[in-house]
Amino acid sequence: MSCNQSLDGSFPPSPAEDRSPQRLSWSNLLQRLVELKGINQTVAADQYCRSECGSVADLSLSDSDSSFFCYPLEETLAADVVTTIAQSLNNASHILCCSKLILSDCLIRKISKKLLHLAVNEPCGLRGALIDLCVDKGDPDSLSAVDQIAVDPTLVPTFHVTLVLRLESSGLWPKVQKFFKSGKPLSAMSPRHHNTLKLSNSFRAIKKKLYCSDELLIEECC
Repeated sequence: MSCNQSLDGSFPPSPAEDRSPQRLSWSNLLQRLVELKGINQTVAADQYCRSECGSVADLSLSDSDSSFFCYPLEETLAADVVTTIAQSLNNASHILCCSKLILSDCLIRKISKKLLHLAVNEPCGLRGALIDLCVDKGDPDSLSAVDQIAVDPTLVPTFHVTLVLRLESSGLWPKVQKFFKSGKPLSAMSPRHHNTLKLSNSFRAIKKKLYCSDELLIEECC
């Protein structure tokens, strides 16, 4: 029996007859491999999104997500706002009848944090704030208006914040101030230059939404 003859007596197809089916099967195999590769990439991307975002559904931005992505911009804006507030306070010596007004870095950080907190749910964020800056000197009817700051003058304000800052009335500073006052007779100093004031790290923030007249929020920051 010939080696090319099968057990049942039939002969295998000639190379010319078998070549086309082999080419077809190889093309199908390559196409299948490409499809499998695409499926694996899709699965890997899906797993990456799940690990990074929690779930595929999280790829759509919710309110909290959008606020998260905007938060660094809000922090930068808040830094600019508190710089303006510090400048306004430093220029308010004639309003507060003092030679110098001292404010700590701690107070600046607290104001920035409070403004960010008050702006979280606002439609324009901190850009929509109109800020009234006041100083309470501790005496009855001694609330002094220092400045009004529109964070973005090109926008119609969406909420109004009144910051009521307080003078330091306890602790070491009043004692130091009294000591230096006792070193010179008051007649040797002008009425305006014998007083250096320091702001307390505690203040009050009053928020009013300008598009909702019934809502008023008062928060103490200690």
